[in-house]
Amino acid sequence: MTNSVTNTLRKEERAYENGTDRPLGSYLRILTVYGGAVAGLVGLGRLVGARPPERIAPLDLVLMGLTTHRMSRTLSKDPVTSPLRAPFTRYAGVSGPAELKEEVRGHGVKHAIGELVTCPFCLAQWVATAYAAGMVFAPGLTRLAGATMSAVAVSDWLQLAYARLMKATEEGS
Repeated sequence: MTNSVTNTLRKEERAYENGTDRPLGSYLRILTVYGGAVAGLVGLGRLVGARPPERIAPLDLVLMGLTTHRMSRTLSKDPVTSPLRAPFTRYAGVSGPAELKEEVRGHGVKHAIGELVTCPFCLAQWVATAYAAGMVFAPGLTRLAGATMSAVAVSDWLQLAYARLMKATEEGS
């Protein structure tokens, strides 16, 4: 029975891959880790009596969104966080102001983790979940960290706008 299920799953994986390296089993492992982390946080919350907020205030939602954006980009693109990604990636150049382009390397779980840690869109789910957990267990500290990361995100956008205005001014001269 187990061999039959395993063979069927491998057949489906090969059919899905369409001749490319798509580590579905490794993605499933990562999803299991995520699900386990969420279940663990819920269990811990119940154990210690922590309760989620009755509602999310608009300012908290803005902080959460900006923090998720900034932290996801910091973790997936920032040169300073490249040592965290290095076991799963290879440096491939610069992709934008203060951001690196990295290629995923390895196979299986290593490849799947590489895809996760180089994709700000993929990391956003994990970051937002951590922020939500912070709102349950340490809301004051979480809001402070959120305000800090939100200020960094706004600063980034202002830096880019400033650089664009300087370039436009130089081209107009």
